[in-house]
Amino acid sequence: MELKIGLKTSPMHVSYADVRRVWQQADEMMEITDAWLWDHLLPLAGDRGGDVLEGWTTLSALAALTSRLRLGVLVTSNRLRPPALLGKMASTVDVISGGRLIMGLGVGGTVQPPDAGGVSGENPAVAEYAAYGIPLISPSEGIARLTETIRILRKMWTEEEFDYQGRFTSLVANRNAPKPIQPAGPPVLVGAWGERALRVVAEYADIWNIPGPPHNTVEAVAERSRILDRLCVAAGRDPADVERSAQVIVADDGAARARAAIAGLTAVGVRHVVVGSRRQYRPGGMTWLLKEVIRPAYETSRI
Repeated sequence: MELKIGLKTSPMHVSYADVRRVWQQADEMMEITDAWLWDHLLPLAGDRGGDVLEGWTTLSALAALTSRLRLGVLVTSNRLRPPALLGKMASTVDVISGGRLIMGLGVGGTVQPPDAGGVSGENPAVAEYAAYGIPLISPSEGIARLTETIRILRKMWTEEEFDYQGRFTSLVANRNAPKPIQPAGPPVLVGAWGERALRVVAEYADIWNIPGPPHNTVEAVAERSRILDRLCVAAGRDPADVERSAQVIVADDGAARARAAIAGLTAVGVRHVVVGSRRQYRPGGMTWLLKEVIRPAYETSRI
C-alpha cells in the first residue's frame, strides 16, 4: 500500500477564513489526500478563552467548499453527541461531500490519572467537559459506549429501519434517509492507544489512528501495532485489513525532523500520515509544507 499524507487543521486560535483558505489550497495539491479537523470545545493550549470552531459544523461547511479531499474529524469525541444524532450528521456530511467522509471516532473525555493529562499533569478534558455540562466517565464505560456507537452507525448507514436496545442507547424504529453516498457507509477510523481501545479497532475499525506526541515514536508505534495484530487475529480479521495511520506535528523549523519521523513511521507499517503545522496558516505556509515535508516524504517512501 502506498503512503498517503493528509493535513490537519486544529481550529484553535485561528479564524474560519484561514482554515477555509488552507483547505481550499490543500484541495488543489494532489499530494494531499485528506484533511481533518478536531473535536474540542475549548483551546488545549495558549489563551483558554481563545477562539475554537466546533468541528462538525465547520466540517460541513468545508465539505461544500472542496471537491477532492477525503475529510473528517480526527477524532470525534464519542462523549459529545448521542450515537444516532452522530449517525445522521455523518450521513449528511457524506452526502454534502459527494461521498468523501471518513468517520473518525475516539472514546472522548474519561477520568484519567493526574499524570495522563496536559501541562503540569492537568487533564484538559476536565475543564472542557465541565464548561459544557458533560460528565467524565470511566475508561471502561467509554470503551463500551464507543463500541455501541459504531454498531449503531453501521446499522443507520445500511438498514432501512431498525430497533436497538443497548446498555446506553435505546432506539425505536430508527430511519436514516438519505443514506451516505458510500454504499456501506464511510470507513471508520478509531483513534486508540490502550489495549482495550485497540480491541475495538481490531473488531470494528477500517483505520487505526495513533495519537500524536508522545505516543507516536517509532518504537511505541511498532509495539502497539504488534498488539493490534494479535487482537485482529483473535477477532478473526487479517491485520492487513486495518490501515495504520499516525499524526505528526511540524514545528516552524521542524521540516527535517518531520521528514525523519514520517520515514520512521512508514518503516514500521504506517501508510497514512496526517501532518499539521501552525505555519500552514501563514502566507506561503502551505507551499512550504508541501515542498519541505510532504513531497520529500513521498520520495523517501518509494525508495
